[in-house]
Amino acid sequence: MAVGRRTYREVDGERVEGTWRYIFTRNMDMYFLTDMIIYADGAIDCGTGGLTDLDGLREQLRCGRVAVTLTEGGRASAHHVASWRFLEPQTWVDAENLVGEAADEIDRLNGRPDSIGRCLQAVNEYLADMSEPNRLAVRERYLAIPKHLRVYALGDMDHKDGPLRALITGIGAPLHGDPNGRIVTAGTHANAIEYFRERDLAVARWEARVPADGPERSQAATVTIPQTVYPKGWPETPGIEVLQNDYPTAINVRGRSYPTVTHAYWTLSSSDPESRDRIAAAERGFDAKKLAENAPRHDGWPAARLAVMAELLRAKYTQNMLAAETLRATGDARLIYVSFDSAYWASGGKRGTNWIGRLLEVVRSELVAVELGLSAAASS
Repeated sequence: MAVGRRTYREVDGERVEGTWRYIFTRNMDMYFLTDMIIYADGAIDCGTGGLTDLDGLREQLRCGRVAVTLTEGGRASAHHVASWRFLEPQTWVDAENLVGEAADEIDRLNGRPDSIGRCLQAVNEYLADMSEPNRLAVRERYLAIPKHLRVYALGDMDHKDGPLRALITGIGAPLHGDPNGRIVTAGTHANAIEYFRERDLAVARWEARVPADGPERSQAATVTIPQTVYPKGWPETPGIEVLQNDYPTAINVRGRSYPTVTHAYWTLSSSDPESRDRIAAAERGFDAKKLAENAPRHDGWPAARLAVMAELLRAKYTQNMLAAETLRATGDARLIYVSFDSAYWASGGKRGTNWIGRLLEVVRSELVAVELGLSAAASS
């Protein structure tokens, strides 16, 4: 089971998250300790050449290229660092459970419940409706957990009383997985139910806690700032569109006035004085961008552009009352900025990094800090 091991690969310019665990691959009579890398898109690198998937992993296990049984006296090598021969080798994972573990990793990388999570979901459904079909559903989900990982299902090694195992075992039957064959009684079953109810209360208390310096997550609903086009001009009573960089809010930066943040950004991006004058004088932000596309750019601009944008946004929201009030009115909401042509500045798809939305959240926090007298700007 890979815990906290993260890697990634690039696919068409997009980052695909991954993780890995150790396995043995086999070539003839030689075993090699290898990293099996599992990616969020379902691709798996078994270390046997190229990428495959869960079905391909099953085939590699079937033909013995990925080994889950080790031959006594077999030769082994670990990353060209050491070699040895096996003496009384034991393995804890069979082919089915290794595939199950890989499937769990894919679920976790995609933010989905893994086999343990699905089992605990079934427990909650049983606690809400303690019918026999629901209890059997818990048992089915429990048995779907890779066998070597079941002991971790409760995060506390499913201690000696085995509440989860007691829950999936019928009253009067031997406790599932108990080497001593203890019989599950009505009292054992009731204790298991009490354990899970107390566990749910503890989890709820933990999730409801508020750290000393405030909530960990936004309390307000996420606010999306769409890139809206108004053919007949901006509305007389603007709303959230005030937060668009194209909204006509004049700003003064470095001794020069610009009609919008977009004008200022593209003007400052160019290294040519004449181009800067044309860009700043463009009728709309769209026109400013088009002019800037063919203008020479400052060397190193990609490394500096984030700081420049932060400066421009601070100017907009400290120099314009309507813009500042609109931004403050979003509370502590996460801000999602949508743009038609920039995955760097906007959100959307796998590539969007939403930098404008994130910078707006910083500027909003700075405005509140000034209001409360907690900023250096408030005392200057």
